[in-house]
Amino acid sequence: MAARSTWKGYLKVSLVTVPVRVFPATNTAGAVRFNQLHAECQTRIRQKKWCEECDREVDKSEIVKGYEFEKSRYVVVDDEDIAKAKPESTRIINLLRFADVASIDPIYVERPYYLAPDGKVAADAFAVLREALEGKAGIGKLALSGREYLVAVQPREKGLMMLTLRTASEVRRISAIDELEDLPETVNDAEVQLARQVIGTFAGDLDLSEFTDEYQAELRRIIDAKVAGEEVVETEADSPAKVVNLMEALRKSLDQVSASKKKSVKAPVKGAAKTARKRGARSAAAGRDVEEAVEAPVRRRKRA
Repeated sequence: MAARSTWKGYLKVSLVTVPVRVFPATNTAGAVRFNQLHAECQTRIRQKKWCEECDREVDKSEIVKGYEFEKSRYVVVDDEDIAKAKPESTRIINLLRFADVASIDPIYVERPYYLAPDGKVAADAFAVLREALEGKAGIGKLALSGREYLVAVQPREKGLMMLTLRTASEVRRISAIDELEDLPETVNDAEVQLARQVIGTFAGDLDLSEFTDEYQAELRRIIDAKVAGEEVVETEADSPAKVVNLMEALRKSLDQVSASKKKSVKAPVKGAAKTARKRGARSAAAGRDVEEAVEAPVRRRKRA
């Protein structure tokens, strides 16, 4: 199924303007979602729009938007009013600053999108900007889904990736967490070294496709069992052991990893030894055949 764009407008760098479309980069369609049911008859619950003042259900056509500017006092804002709010970002992603991709702190990243040229005419200019942005991210603004976002645009494969960013006021300072005040000022160097060894045994190339949503898989298993009228078997969960001695726990972790690696190495060696024994047996048999072939004429000559 072809991807559907959620926004179309222009990508602008100085005096260069390129028509583009914005596409979602993530997909949550496969997530398990539940409906609310009446326990007695298992009928789906419906939410009704109810007016307390008129004491009756209100139709969708009777509902308007309102902003509470004082306690229980509202000003009505209709679609025509909202349409008048048209900053440049509603139709143009204007990249005003450029920085190294690595300079964007992950804590500010909110959601990824893809950018593609809007039409074949825009393809050449789009490709030029993509190549020019190599290693860089362009910072601009975009009005999307009822609010204006700070965005970062950077190259990704054949296209561009756009990240919506949180503003500085939306990010809480880590220093506001009181529990971090209890951390010791110094740590045991031997424990740190051992912890690094344990971490190093798990180091390798990162492939996020290796990780799956096991919680969703478990929900699916339970739902499928109930639909089929089968008994739902609870998966046993291991409780993490309480760490009393950190050095002891780190040593055990290292020993456990080392033991598992030795087992994985021994398995093919055992098979190789078995193969070697088979080859040796075949070689010995072949040797006996050669010896018998040489001795046969000698025995025949003696009998003659």
